[in-house]
Amino acid sequence: MSHLKALKLASAVPVRSAADPVQRAREKMIAVLAEQKQMAEAKIAGQAFTPTHVVRKKNAEGVRVEVETAKRVRQDWFTDANGKVFFGIRYAGKPIEFAKDKNAIEAGELLALPTIIETLIEAVSAGELDTQLTAAAAERGQMLRKAK
Repeated sequence: MSHLKALKLASAVPVRSAADPVQRAREKMIAVLAEQKQMAEAKIAGQAFTPTHVVRKKNAEGVRVEVETAKRVRQDWFTDANGKVFFGIRYAGKPIEFAKDKNAIEAGELLALPTIIETLIEAVSAGELDTQLTAAAAERGQMLRKAK
């Protein structure tokens, strides 16, 4: 008992951070855009882009261990029939409209993508896409709820 007397004991409860959902959406979108930028830069440089993440799996003995595996990342840009490159982002499974009936940004060529993505990161940080992100998340939430 003399060891416990040397410690400062307290009655404490951890506080759950009240994360702002709009700020959380911004952070998620910025992370996705940063990953898209890295992918575009790797494609321009002619290198393979293979991000990894940590997954928990059972090994041969049946013990759960953390294993680093390749992460599946979908490229958000595409090329049309004329060879122009377009960039469009998705959030909560829905394509984001930047303006009415405009869901893609014309990059022209692949070399322009990193600067366009950097501009999008700044726009998301400034809150210019908050209404679109919130609407997409709300629509996704309605879809996932069970009808009673």
